Amino acid sequence: QVQLVESGGGLVQPGGSLRLSCAASGSIFSRYAMGWYRQAPGKERELVATITNGDDTNYDTNYGDSVKGRFTISRDNAKKTVYLQMNSLKPEDTAIYYCRATRTIATVTYVYWGQGTQVTVSS
Repeated sequence: QVQLVESGGGLVQPGGSLRLSCAASGSIFSRYAMGWYRQAPGKERELVATITNGDDTNYDTNYGDSVKGRFTISRDNAKKTVYLQMNSLKPEDTAIYYCRATRTIATVTYVYWGQGTQVTVSS
């Protein structure tokens, strides 16, 4: 099992940047694929970015169409932390951002979520 705690959210002006962090505790962090998702008021939760598991630096990443070229996901297994660097922020990026960890053992996929961190983009 893994526990996730997000941080780094806040209020930022359009065009600004923020870096979110998700610190994990509990199980072996490197075995978990990690992801960031977000949910705006009145909308469904959507994919922001994902990064594969592993012990080397050759990770595969995937991004939602609305954030490609602006956001970057990365991980530091030694620190048990995944990051989301967000640049050129837009008002439509305003949402609660959630960290997710997944691991598949045999035919069972385990999914864990953090409590979320609020990001508000406004002038």
